[in-house]
Amino acid sequence: MANLSLKNLVKAYGATEVLHSINLDVEDGEFVVFVGPSGCGKSTTLRMIAGLEEVTGGSIVIGDREVNNLEPKDRDIAMVFQNYAIYPHMTVKKNIAFGLRSSKLPKAEKEQRILEVAGILGMEDLLERKPDALSGGQRQRVAIGRAMVRDPAVFLFDEPLSNLDAQLRTQMRLEIKKLHQRVGSTIIFVTHDQVEAMTMADRIVIMKDGHIQQVGTPDEVYRNPANAFVAQFVGAPSMNMIAGTYDGTQVALSSGQTLDLQRGAAAGTDILLGVRPDDLHPVADNAIVEGKVAVREPLGPETLIYVDTPSGEVVAKADGRRPPEVGEVVKLGAATDDLHLFDAKTGQVVS
Repeated sequence: MANLSLKNLVKAYGATEVLHSINLDVEDGEFVVFVGPSGCGKSTTLRMIAGLEEVTGGSIVIGDREVNNLEPKDRDIAMVFQNYAIYPHMTVKKNIAFGLRSSKLPKAEKEQRILEVAGILGMEDLLERKPDALSGGQRQRVAIGRAMVRDPAVFLFDEPLSNLDAQLRTQMRLEIKKLHQRVGSTIIFVTHDQVEAMTMADRIVIMKDGHIQQVGTPDEVYRNPANAFVAQFVGAPSMNMIAGTYDGTQVALSSGQTLDLQRGAAAGTDILLGVRPDDLHPVADNAIVEGKVAVREPLGPETLIYVDTPSGEVVAKADGRRPPEVGEVVKLGAATDDLHLFDAKTGQVVS
């Protein structure tokens, strides 16, 4: 295991810069997830750490050494790709052993390590099977085992669950998290799925257009987003955004409502009031917005309601046993502590 530091990391293709001065410190044994929309730079960052992309500027430090100019095989990393890339003509045992092909370990020690990894992954009974006799989740475990058997300083996962169906993805998320808790490895995991990021990470790195937008625990990025992009990217459904202005003591919303909020914005600032659907509910008074229910989505104990308001469509949660009817006019409110204020021009949070 090892810590990892990215220092002013830059990647450019010709005159086009796609990664802009990325700085990040990953602690020894930490599980860090890079997440963001397609094209944000998360996979490029991972490939630079792996040595599959050249560094344009800045440095990558693994443990106590800079690895910018080292070949991938010399960086003490192991990578698990989106495609399993396991050999169909080899047994599970031989596929896992392939990770030790260049190792100078004695044969007995190699055998012991293969059996240990198979035990950790629960694959002892599958060692003599070939990949065509395995499920998608089992094949992905073989790919993870091939990486694990090397005992690298850092594991790199590049969207490894993308090819699995929904049920297998849920299962593999749990298995990878259990694996991390058991072996304590340093893991960098890339995904476009914010649910994967929220459920697996110690810390999440949220990226957009080659810039890091926020780094924090799942709870931090969910409850205290640094800007409007993070606020809407994290959470499903997305955070509601209602336009308004701030006069120094009150927020005047486009819905016609006014709210007493003491925040740090200057008077006359155009703002966006953010409120998560989980925090917005039908109320009798002190409403933020009012409108007509357009669609209901029953979720058992709760029902999502999509409400047409003067400020546009907003999403709220109602009691699943007595949800408002489609076409019914409802008032929606939230606790003051659950309201977020963002500068409409910069998108930055107003605290």
